[in-house]
Formats: sequence, C-alpha cells, structure tokens
Amino acid sequence: MGTNDHLLEFTIPQLLRWRVRKTPDRPALREKDFGIWNTYTWKDYYDHVKMTALGLTSIGLGKEDTIAIISDNIPELVFVAVGAHSIGAMSAGIYQTSMPREISQILTYLKVSAIFCDNQEQVDKVLEIREEIPRVKKVIFEDSRGMREYLSDDWFINIQDLFELGKKENLQHPDLFESMVDEGDPDAPCHLCLTSGTTGLPKGTMMTHKNYINMGLKITEVDPLEPTDEYVSFLPFAWIGEQMNSFGVAMATGITINFPESVETAMSDLKEIGPHFMFGAPRIYETIRSEIWLKIDQSYRLNKMLYRYFMSVGLKAAQYRMTGKSMPLGLKIKSWLGKQMIFRPLVNQIGLLRLRRAYTGGAALGPELFTFYQAIGVNLKQIYGQTEITGIAYMHRDGDVRPETVGKPLPGTECKISDDGEILSRSASVSPGYYDLPEKSEELLEGGWLHSGDAGFIDEHGHLVVIDRLSDVMHNNKGEMFSPMFLENALKFSPYIKEAVIYGNKEDFIACLINIDPIVVGKWAEDRGISYTTYMDLSAKTRVAELIMEEVADVNSRAEKPHFKIKRFALLYKLLDVDDGELTKTGKIRRKFVRERYQNLYDCLYDVSIEEKDVEASFQYQDGQSTSVKTHIKFYTVKGDG
Repeated sequence: MGTNDHLLEFTIPQLLRWRVRKTPDRPALREKDFGIWNTYTWKDYYDHVKMTALGLTSIGLGKEDTIAIISDNIPELVFVAVGAHSIGAMSAGIYQTSMPREISQILTYLKVSAIFCDNQEQVDKVLEIREEIPRVKKVIFEDSRGMREYLSDDWFINIQDLFELGKKENLQHPDLFESMVDEGDPDAPCHLCLTSGTTGLPKGTMMTHKNYINMGLKITEVDPLEPTDEYVSFLPFAWIGEQMNSFGVAMATGITINFPESVETAMSDLKEIGPHFMFGAPRIYETIRSEIWLKIDQSYRLNKMLYRYFMSVGLKAAQYRMTGKSMPLGLKIKSWLGKQMIFRPLVNQIGLLRLRRAYTGGAALGPELFTFYQAIGVNLKQIYGQTEITGIAYMHRDGDVRPETVGKPLPGTECKISDDGEILSRSASVSPGYYDLPEKSEELLEGGWLHSGDAGFIDEHGHLVVIDRLSDVMHNNKGEMFSPMFLENALKFSPYIKEAVIYGNKEDFIACLINIDPIVVGKWAEDRGISYTTYMDLSAKTRVAELIMEEVADVNSRAEKPHFKIKRFALLYKLLDVDDGELTKTGKIRRKFVRERYQNLYDCLYDVSIEEKDVEASFQYQDGQSTSVKTHIKFYTVKGDG
C-alpha cells in the first residue's frame, strides 16, 4: 500500500477540497494571457469550481447529464469539468480539430446536455449542427470575441454569466455545493474519454474518480514529484494523456499546471516555465529532435565536430545511465564535459533544462530515439497503457531503461499474456467499460482482465515488450511474421522521414509509403541548391529519393531476418493528415483506411515492372472542402535487397 492510498477514498472534487484545506495559497493553475502569467491558487481553483457547479445547477443540469468540452487548454476547461463532477454529472472531451458532422455523432452517442466551447470557431461548429442535437440545453463559451450576435439567443451563455448564476445560487442555498460534493462516489464514472477511433467512431470510455486518482498516485510512487514542480498542459484535453495529468497527477501531488497562451505558442511558453516533468506523444519528441538537428546543421563547423564527438560519448554514457551501471571515470569526465559544453546549452534552448523525467506514450517509439535523448541528458522513458487503464500501466524506472521495452507494471498493476499473445492487465485504474456499449464492454473486460488488443511478451528482466496491435501483426506469403510498427519506427528514426506506412501482409515482400520531413529535407535541399515549390514538388525530386533510398538501405542492413527487409517504396505526395482521416487525433496511422485510400499506389508497389505512374491526388481542407490535382509518382526498388 502507498503512503497516500487514503486519497483513493475521495472523488476529484473531494480531493480538490482536501488540497485547499492543506495548501490553500499554493499555485494550482497558471495561464498565460496577453504575455502575462496569471495564477490561480488552490483556493481560487476551488472557488471557481464551486461557482461553475452551482451555475450548472441553476441552468437545470444534474446527475443524469453529460457536459462536452471542445476547447484549447485553459483554466475554464478544468473548472467546467470538475464543476460537472461536483454535481454528479459527467464531462467528455472532444478534439478541437473535429469537424461538425463528427461532433454531431459524438454528442448524440454520449447523450450530451450542455457544451463548453472556448471560442467562436468551436461555437460555430456546434451552431451548424444545432438541429441534429436537440438534447443540448446550453452552449457555454469563454471567449466573447465575435459572439455579440449570439447573446440574444438564450441557447448560449458566457461562462462569466454562469459564474454569476452560481454566486446567486450560493446566496440562496449556501450549503448546496458542499452537500453535492459530499454525495460523490469515488467509483462513479466522472468523465467519458474517447478512444482513438482507429477503426471508426470513437467509443466513450467511462472513467471513474478512482481511476484517475489511482493512476496519479501509482506513477508518483515510482517517480515522486514535489508540490513545487511545474507541468505544462499542451496536449489535447480530449486525450487520456492530458486528463491523467490534469485530474490524476495534479490532484494527487499538488503540482502546478501551466496553460500556454495558445497552441501556436506552446513550445515557446514551455521554455519560459521550464517544466520538471513532461508527457507527450512520440511525434512531439520526433519534432524536438528534428529541431535539434537543424540547430546543429546551421551551426559553425567546430560546433558540428564537437557535437558529433560528444554525441558518440553521450551514447556510450547513456548505456550506463539507462542500466544503472557504474560509469568508468574517463567516460564520466568526457560525458560531463559534453554536457557542459554542448548538451546543457542545447537542452536549455528547448526549455528542458529543469526536466527530471520525460515520458512518451500513445504509440511506440524507436529505441534509437530513447538513446538519443538519454545521450543529450534528457531522461526520456517509455510508458504503456491505453485509454481504458487511464493511460499508464507500465513504465521504465530510473536506472532500468531498456529502449526495446515499455518497462514494468506500476505498483498494484497485474499483467499476464494470454495464450494467443495478447497483453492483459488488471488494476484500480481500469475503466468499468464503454458508455452505452455493454457488449463491447464485456469483450474488453472478459474474465476480469483488461484486453489490450496488443501482442507482446514479458522478457527475462520482467519488462513488457509490445510487438504491435494483434490486428496489425503481419505475415508474408510464407507465413513469416513481422511487425509493421517496428519497421515504421526504425524508418522514422531517420531525420528525413516523418511518417512511414509498411505493407506486406500475405505478399512476397515488404513495401512502404514514406512521408519525408518537409523541414529537415527542405533544409537539406536548400543547402544543395535544389529548388522546389511545394511538398509535392520536393517529394518528387530524384535526389530526395536517392537520399531516402540510403535511409531505407540502412534500416535493411540492421534487419535481424531477411524477411524484415523493405524491397520497394514510394514517396507520398502529401503528408498523412488527421483532417483527411489518415491519422487518428493522437497521430496513429489508420492503416486500413490508408491502404484503401492509396490502393492504386499499393498495387504499383507490388508490380515490380512499374517504375512510375500518373495519379490523381486528392486533398481535404479543414472546412471540409476537397480538391484534386494530377501528379507523377515514382516507385523505387531498394538496391541489394531484391
């Protein structure tokens, strides 16, 4: 039992109240607005939740209701969510990038009664589908810019007006809020978290107060946090990765959550705060690594030479740090010099100097990327879990980081591998199931274990190794198994490759579609006097294809078995995109959809006689409109692997 396990007896609002009694004046939330950081203490946080909850009550919402949140990360978002929890209602996060039709389907499925939007852009989406969502009683908004014409319509309410209603309700019923909070049940669902939706409409995972608080307590048993620690909230709130920090870790530890001024300024605001811990999807770390490589590439020749030398030193030192072994004195001195001269200033420039630990999850990360970050002094560790187990169930420990694994179970988490190789888990963080989908819930929790849908095994060190999604593991036409995700990650370690989609199920060989990284490859092309106009034009350059050919050949040279080698590839004329349905909101490839969308390219990859072809490229914009252009695409056979 952990020292703070008594907190599992609380709901999130009850835990918030407990925090106020302990440290009322400590900073709980901080928001950057017009360049200035504004602070909410734990008491301020509680008072705003109180006014929000009573305001929701006064507009007719209660225990049977669900309140959807479509918003960038701002304090009002958590006021509404925890306010909803306080009255016994449920909150539900919807991605800000969702289109009106998708929002309509989700609101209808989750039986939503009210919606919180941060600005006019999101309000307009809801207004467009108003006739399709008759259950919605109110739309609450935070930013009043552009909203003047809506104020005469009582379907809309400014959150400041909601606070005022809450204050009036408090004057009339001064004990109502406390009594509602007292009635809360830790085992009751408080939030509906959408799954990633790789195969269709997302499912609403019912998350309880105890799910979040247990996860927050257990992760900090492994990696303790100080109440003075800072966290920057820049992940989409609709993703479990953000909720587990906002609801779980922050409430369990008392850390401060910092909200950037906007999505666009998130990385520069992160530099101002200098967080002590950070959580992000692999794409964030891949992007930061690309920025580092660009900085080095643009640096003086001496700096480049020093970087290369000390990177080789750092990679050796990282092996000792990750395994907890004692480092030889000579290597320790060289590693310290490299840190002071090269890596410390570099890490400071990206805002990670105070970082004690960084976590990544949501998708697999190549082992090379772990070693890279450890080499420059960033303690990056893999976590593994899923929405249905509150995001985290397994993680690396300091001094026991094995890049090819996802670590060991958190305290109180049980793990076993089923007969068909599926990873099964059990803990107090496991969701009770999916909203209004009893059959799917039964499948998910069959036999009292959470069924992950992932294939894996436990190695001799007690670490969990994730192979791939059970449904994604492929076999060639000889029945030899391979993991497309593993190969995709190996390719994406190249700074020139942003995304890769591996094929080869029931085929003679492995082939893939590749997205080049427009920033890194663009800089590479400029340095060599290669002119280009668009991403499509850059992707079609012969010299770019030759560059990628070298990267694919390098991956092939490290393949453990011959059937892991990639034989054919093509450079895709556009970046895979969430708006086009090719990626989930968390950046995972929707493999079946991508295969169907690019079936003509797939067919050409597997016809070795085809070297080039004219195709029609279709693009969809954020407003739902689409366009098509004709382009020419080439198909390449990797040298030496035919």
